[in-house]
Parts: sequence; C-alpha cells; structure tokens
Amino acid sequence: MFYREAGQFKTTYRDDMAVFPILQDRIGLLVIISLAIFAIPLLGSKFFISSVMIPFLVFTLAAMGLNILTGYTGLISLGTGAFMGVGAFACYKLTTYFPNVNIIVWILASGLFSAAVGVMFGIPSLRVKGFYLAVATLAAQFFLQWCFVRIPWLFNYNVSGAIEVPERTLLGLAITGPRATPEVRYLVLLGIVALMTWVASNILHGRIGRKWMAVRDMDIAAELMGIKMLPTKLLSFAVSSYYCGVAGACMMFLWYGGGEANDVFDINASFNVLFMVIIGGLGSLIGSFFGAAFISSLPTTLKFGLPAMGIPITGATAEHMTFIVTGSLIIFFLIVEPHGLARLWQIAKEKLRLWPFPY
Repeated sequence: MFYREAGQFKTTYRDDMAVFPILQDRIGLLVIISLAIFAIPLLGSKFFISSVMIPFLVFTLAAMGLNILTGYTGLISLGTGAFMGVGAFACYKLTTYFPNVNIIVWILASGLFSAAVGVMFGIPSLRVKGFYLAVATLAAQFFLQWCFVRIPWLFNYNVSGAIEVPERTLLGLAITGPRATPEVRYLVLLGIVALMTWVASNILHGRIGRKWMAVRDMDIAAELMGIKMLPTKLLSFAVSSYYCGVAGACMMFLWYGGGEANDVFDINASFNVLFMVIIGGLGSLIGSFFGAAFISSLPTTLKFGLPAMGIPITGATAEHMTFIVTGSLIIFFLIVEPHGLARLWQIAKEKLRLWPFPY
C-alpha cells in the first residue's frame, strides 16, 4: 500500500513529535489545501460555495473554539451561540466607528470582546464544574441573547433590530456587502480559518495545551503538580470565546451578510456546535473539521441531494430527518466511539500503516 513510513527515519525528538510525522500526511495536507484554494473557487458553483463551503468554514471555527474548552480542558459550555453573537455585534460596532479600517482586522479583533465576556462568565468554573458549569454558561446564553434584543445601541438603533453589513473591499474586491461574490468571501474565510487553525495547533501542542489537558484529565492532580487553576481555566475560556467570537463575526459578515442576531445566535446555535464537537471528536482539531463538515452539510444534502437522486422529499421532512440522523449519531458515538469521527479516521490510518497485518 502507498501509506507506509518505511525508510522515514526520525533522528530528533522534534521530528518524532511533529504534527504530521509521516511524509504522506504532509503531501495529503498540501493536496487538500491546493484543492481548497484553487479547485473549489474555480469548479464549484455559487450555490455549493455559499450553502456548503462557507457554512462549513464558519462552523469549523466555532467547533474549534468549543473543542478547546470542552475537549482539551474538560469544561462544558452551552453558551457558544451567545459568544458568537458578541463577536458579531463587536465587529458591527467597530466597523461603524472606524469605517476606514480593513474589515478583516475588525473580524479578528471582534474575538477579543468575546474573550473578555467569556472570561467573565468563566469565573464560576473555578468553583463549579460539570452540570453546574453547564447551567452557568446556559445562563450566559440567555442573558446575552436578551442583551442582543433589548439594547438598541448594539444594532445602531435600527428599527428592524438587525445588523446591516456595510460594503467593504480588499485589493479592489468587495468582500462584504451585496457586491461581494461567494468566491471572494470563501477565500477570505479560508485564509482566516487556516491562520487560526495553525495558531490553535501551536497552542495545543505547547506548554499551554499540556496544562489544559492536565486539568481535563484530573484537575486535583494538575493543581498538586503546580498548575494554577485560575489562569489556566480562564485562559481556556478566553481562547475558546475568542474563536467563537471570530466565527460569529464571519457568520454575519461573510456568510449571512446581515440579519437579526437574536434568531441566529440562539440556544440552537450552541447545541449545534456542541453536536459538531461530539460527532467530530472531543480533544481533536481535525474532529472539529469532521463534525462541522457533517452537521453543516447534512441539511443541504438531504434537501437538495435526495431530490437530485430521484427521491422526492419536502423541506420539512428534510429538517426532521436532520434531527433524527444527528440524534442517532450522537447516541451512537457516545456509546460506541466517544472520540467521534476523528478516532475512526485515526484507526483507518493505523490499519493502512500495518496492512496486511491485523491492527
């Protein structure tokens, strides 16, 4: 088989601990990146890019943020949708007060406001955990969602109460607003996701990531080893909320192009991101990609893919089937494989490396 590491010798500890230690993995990553940059914008239809690829990238960022908190630190959160909303409103206000600054700068800066809010609501994690922490973050979800509706300053006193995304350009190309093409918005979003994935990978494979995983595995033992719970847990909340805030800004500015945040960043958004993490795999960056790809593309596949294959189905039926399939898979993975699709992918790779010998 082609997936072999024979002859690939590692002479340093750094080579042995590399994220992609096998040459075939690095080649595969370059192929995927090349397809994402060139093939999809050139060959993909506008509908495919707008309805499948852009939502996939947005939810990947959100799932990555929640995975940092829940998968790597072991702190559960049900307020992901609210933190995404904070990022969306922060980006909207920043573009209002500073219209001449590039919109990408404000999309990345909006996550700082979500990080600050996340730290504030993450303080209870120092005293409570598990179900009680979930309730605390759920309270944050409802409180922030109430703020999105009841504070007119957040949406610039618009009568509709909606965020109106202005048109902004980059290198002469509109990246937000009605003139922004799906291809341009997709490439901008792809660059943001690639950058933030690289940053997250470096954090998680470093000293900070090891602290988070020590707290996840056994917080009492981690504290006895000298890990301080206060900065470690609050930093996890801050980084997680930052990623969710950037995802919310990208959702509103690069996907929807405006709308009522109360309907977009509600409790359903929080549960959807949580389902992505469970199905994709807790404690795995690639699991965030798998979970986001599955959950975000499932409604579109059922609604448009089945009729294309000659199976008639209504929109309401497709929505119900989405709930049924998602719920069934959550139960399946929680019972059979708690580490989700990422673990199945890892097992498949190990089988290829050892084939034809048993794994």
